[in-house]
Amino acid sequence: MPTLIHNVTLATMTKADLGLIPNAALAIENGVISWLGSAENIPLELAQNAQKVNGNGGLLTPGLIDCHTHLVWGGSRAHEFKQRLHGASYADIAAAGGGILSTVTATRAASEHELFEQAKSRADALMAQGVTHIEIKSGYGLSVEHELKQLRVARRLGAELPLCVHTTLLAAHALPPEYKGRTDAYIDLVCNEILPAAAAEKLADAVDVFCENVGFSRAQTEKVFQAAKAHGLPVKLHAEQLSNQNGAALVAQYQGLSADHLEYLSEQGVAAMAQAGTVAVLLPGAFYFLRETQLPPVAQLRAAKVPMAIATDANPGTSPFTHLPLMMHMACTLFRLTPEEAWLGVTAHAAKALGVANSGTLAVGNRADLALWKLNAAEDICYEIGANPLRQRWFAGVAT
Repeated sequence: MPTLIHNVTLATMTKADLGLIPNAALAIENGVISWLGSAENIPLELAQNAQKVNGNGGLLTPGLIDCHTHLVWGGSRAHEFKQRLHGASYADIAAAGGGILSTVTATRAASEHELFEQAKSRADALMAQGVTHIEIKSGYGLSVEHELKQLRVARRLGAELPLCVHTTLLAAHALPPEYKGRTDAYIDLVCNEILPAAAAEKLADAVDVFCENVGFSRAQTEKVFQAAKAHGLPVKLHAEQLSNQNGAALVAQYQGLSADHLEYLSEQGVAAMAQAGTVAVLLPGAFYFLRETQLPPVAQLRAAKVPMAIATDANPGTSPFTHLPLMMHMACTLFRLTPEEAWLGVTAHAAKALGVANSGTLAVGNRADLALWKLNAAEDICYEIGANPLRQRWFAGVAT
């Protein structure tokens, strides 16, 4: 029996103005959208035979998509937050065994079950806010064994939760302690062992690199991209967060899905992304948490018609947030996106950043991953912090 959700305003996310259809309805059959449009045009057979859900005048949107997270990790870095507020520098914390390598140590020590239970609570928080798709990166294992462990946990989340999980191999995230002073040797390990193993077990949907002056060079990044290409995996990049390494132009050269962060993105990088169709993923949570001052060039991205997505960047060190609507608010207040851009950033453009063609918009034939909101206007979700206006969530047509 089809399900007919009626008495709603549809936000189809197919246009810059969100493609709003007032006094509308949408039908679900076999997990996909089978019909949508104005209520006055509901087919008679559908009206007579469908199970009806009254949306009570709410806003019906695609389920939200968090297209950049590091959701699987062990341990906590809250004590480092406290140390910084008491005056310790990043170098002080790192010298005492803190920073990203402390997360690596905790993640390596944790079992798959422990990592799953911790990550599940974070995924539950995102789903409670209407998220139906999420990307999860590795990058806290930094060895064959532990990178694959992270990716297996991410795959298990997708298998056991009503959530589409897209996995990304980020083995080139940091230099593990056992490779100190041997960066090129570690990149060889990534290209020759970690990446092939992940590809062989079909654990990765994409490959990412942290291309930065404190991460990996442009040449090392390209070597990983070439290995990814050899295994048929698309690429994306942590680019231009702390400095301009021309990483965005490089990932665009490889037809990359996205370039993420982008505070130091140049005009040349914008142009390259525009030409390649690479999505700009903005991460206001990290910008806020690190108290950065260099803003991403939103006006240039807008002028070049580069799609802008928004994500939580959920991670223990620089963005300990599992609240995607809060990121929409931050994108508007900190980066000056419009509410319409924020909505597209967590639906249609986020889907593009993951290479997903059948979600992120409301269209016949798309997966029925939906969110029904108790909102008077679409911009309300970007305006108010604290309240959760989600009324109902559907995953593949099933209410959850």
